[in-house]
Amino acid sequence: MRNFKHYKSVSLAAIAATAMTAGIANAADVTLWTLNFDNNGANEALKQVAADFEAANPDIDVEIVQRAVDEHKTALRVAAGSDRGPDIYFSWAGLGLGGEYVKAGLSLPLDKYYDEYGWSDELLPAAAAFADLYEGGKQGVPFTFKGEAVYYNKKLFEKAGITEEPKTYEEFLSAAQKLKDAGIAPFTFGGTVNWHVMRLMDVILETKCGAEKHDALMAMTADWATEPCATDSFAEFAKWTQDYTLQPFMGIDNKQSYSLFTADRAAMMLEGDWLVGQLSGSGENLDDYGIFPFPTNTDRLYGFAEYNYISTKSDDPDAAAKFLDYLLSTDVQQRVLGKISAISVNKNVKYDNLSPLEAEWLDIFNTYDQVYMNGDQAFPLDVTTEYFRVINDVASGNMDPAEAAEALQTFISNRS
Repeated sequence: MRNFKHYKSVSLAAIAATAMTAGIANAADVTLWTLNFDNNGANEALKQVAADFEAANPDIDVEIVQRAVDEHKTALRVAAGSDRGPDIYFSWAGLGLGGEYVKAGLSLPLDKYYDEYGWSDELLPAAAAFADLYEGGKQGVPFTFKGEAVYYNKKLFEKAGITEEPKTYEEFLSAAQKLKDAGIAPFTFGGTVNWHVMRLMDVILETKCGAEKHDALMAMTADWATEPCATDSFAEFAKWTQDYTLQPFMGIDNKQSYSLFTADRAAMMLEGDWLVGQLSGSGENLDDYGIFPFPTNTDRLYGFAEYNYISTKSDDPDAAAKFLDYLLSTDVQQRVLGKISAISVNKNVKYDNLSPLEAEWLDIFNTYDQVYMNGDQAFPLDVTTEYFRVINDVASGNMDPAEAAEALQTFISNRS
């Protein structure tokens, strides 16, 4: 057995070669392709899980290959079109990102493993539900179930005279204006990665359209061009990006945006529960920050699931399933709690000694029983790409908000 885990970031130039050679043939019995997570605590926890699994299963070696988000997506697309690939791969649940690889035939249906290991009885129902989105059987198992909310700098809120967390969208707008009047940028985003600014558009759609119309727009059963709330949402999005976001932001990424937030350059970020570990890991005082759900005036939480899928390229899916069962087990999930995610996908995990921010997240998850997904997971991939383009053009001032909804609907209507 090796004494180390294979841990690397791969350049785009090497991805094609890696997709053909990394993994099953020579490197390991079980190869997992996943992200190089911003929260390094998650990276270390995942490597420790693999080491512990190897110790308990000396006949199985585990290799972890980690990449940045865009490089990981590219590697998976290459693998889907080749005869080689990983045993297990990370992706996001939903018809968009995860659905791309399911549709391409990269994901192995896991019904027999759900039955063999009793996963449906062990997992949070809301987290496990994403496996049933597709035809042809259960696809993947949850890695994390994420909520996204507004993180805020308490000192900057106090400086702007904001004494309470906003409960309604109207109060939130008022708070943003107070921050701006005090010379403080309300929000920071990174525009180069597409999905970071998309979050703002997603929550505004939920606010302006309400749950039912928002879902219909994302399902493409409602017409973006004729639905007034869609046009209103793009106009509202333009206002937030122009008036209430730290400038310039379209030339920076999410990591740079995070650095600006912790440097007190902006009062808020729209991030997931993983940011608690990231803040702690970078030495921030968690008492300086608070969180609250983006006040959409609906009763749904913004969030998504991340999944691990067994690849159809795997030579040993049984070994891959055994590793996933180990990762999902109550004991292991208890050990990694707060490192990979503030909330476990295993419903039997107990919560003790939580930091105040982690306790707030647990309260949020206990409060909401309905979730609306990120746009890049609700849409198919081609529509996601156009959604990004329209959002970026509006945020950059290159497209009038009044034209945005019609542009998106034109693309949807012309899909083959």
